[in-house]
Amino acid sequence: MGALRAGLVGAGMMGRHHARILKGLEGVDLVGIVDPQGDQHGVAGGIPVVQDVQALIELGIDYAMVAVPTAYHLEVGKALAEAGVHALIEKPLAENVAVATELAEAFSSRGLVGGVGHIERYNPALQSARSRIEAGDLGEVYQVVTRRQGPFPGRIADVGVVMDLATHDIDLVAWVTQQDYVSIAAQTAHRSGRPHEDLVAATGMLSRGTVVNHLVNWLSPLKERTTIITGEKGAFIADTLTADLTFYENGKIPTTWEKLSQFRGVSEGDVHRYAIPKPEPLRTEHEQFRDAVLGKDADIVTLEQGLRTVTVAQAMITAASTHQTVALA
Repeated sequence: MGALRAGLVGAGMMGRHHARILKGLEGVDLVGIVDPQGDQHGVAGGIPVVQDVQALIELGIDYAMVAVPTAYHLEVGKALAEAGVHALIEKPLAENVAVATELAEAFSSRGLVGGVGHIERYNPALQSARSRIEAGDLGEVYQVVTRRQGPFPGRIADVGVVMDLATHDIDLVAWVTQQDYVSIAAQTAHRSGRPHEDLVAATGMLSRGTVVNHLVNWLSPLKERTTIITGEKGAFIADTLTADLTFYENGKIPTTWEKLSQFRGVSEGDVHRYAIPKPEPLRTEHEQFRDAVLGKDADIVTLEQGLRTVTVAQAMITAASTHQTVALA
């Protein structure tokens, strides 16, 4: 079998990075790029740049990377699905549950491979945490706390911080713990004068009783991407900016100080920062999707999982507006 023929829809801020990966991805040929603005970042390098998705389809592609604003995901995704083209769609899958459902059905009903670009799932620190949790290194998972804050990304205009950033954390928490969200409560605020929320603080419950907390904003000069996973044997801290994973182990030394010994909780133990391989998450994401298209075993964020993430995110927005905890089926 020859190389897969891939297309890229959108050559903007994210699209240029996808172009770089696709041009060097083993077993894949990038044969065309769609962008009405042209090759604004100079990534084509002789690859045809066409004006619309139909022209890309006519080049004869096996799959496409969709890196356009969220509001265009349905239009582009349905065109690809109707043409029998597999697609990896940037996160979030859609701006609401209804559109996400329509997209997921468009691909599943035709037996096509569809994926969502939740890149944080492929961060080496979280990949390592997931495998160690599966191996029982943490025991029962009690709580997951995520903190994601930084300056406002000027390219985002069609969704708020919940759909744009909190969806990262919703997906990674569900994946790392292998649990579904069963309820969510939240508070949001509007501080930048835009129609969408700029920050969210949310608390949720997962299907096996794990408590989740999310703190997300794009109002901070401090850039932070931290996931803290606390379990019966200690706590993992994953820094996805540096791809470092640290384990804070529960203490094993008996406490002889009488007042402290009355507390039946845990004490401070050894600290380990793991030495782990650190491949680029975006490359790993593309390698996994390529393998899925080829019918190989692969860990992709399916459209159904992407739909579930949008469902939780929409419930988070509803919870904030109604000041009530929202139950999820």
